[in-house]
Amino acid sequence: MASWRESASKQAQDDLDGLMNESFPFAQRMLAAHGEFYPYAVGVSQSGEVRMFAADPGSGEHPESTDVLQELVDGLRSERDVLRAVAVASEVRVADCDAIHLELEHREGIAISVLLRYRHVNGNGGVEYGALTAGPGEAQIWS
Repeated sequence: MASWRESASKQAQDDLDGLMNESFPFAQRMLAAHGEFYPYAVGVSQSGEVRMFAADPGSGEHPESTDVLQELVDGLRSERDVLRAVAVASEVRVADCDAIHLELEHREGIAISVLLRYRHVNGNGGVEYGALTAGPGEAQIWS
C-alpha cells in the first residue's frame, strides 16, 4: 500500500506533521489536567499561521461532544478558503479503551485518521498511552 506522503507535496507533509505535533500535546495536557476534553481543531492558514479552534453549539454548560464536533466541522468548512490544512481532535471509545482521535485533512485532498489509545492509571491525572495508529480518513472540510 502506497504511503500518502508519496503523492503529497512537501508543504502538505510539513503541514500535517506540524498539526499532529500541535494537536496531540494539547489533548494530552487536557487529559492530565481534567481527565477529558471537548473536541477542538488546529488549522494552518494560507499564510502558514497556526490557529486553534473551539466551538460552542449553544446548548448549555455541558454540551454533547457530538454537537461540539459538528459545530466545529461546520465552522471549519466556512473557513476553508483561508485554510490549507486542519486537524480535528476528539475523544473516542475504541474496542476496550479510550483514544484521542485526530482527523487530519489537507486542501490537496489528503485525509488521515490517527488514533492514540490511552488509559487512566491513577486518580491523580496519570495517563498511559499506547501505540499511535493511522489509516485513511474521510474528507469533511474539503469534500
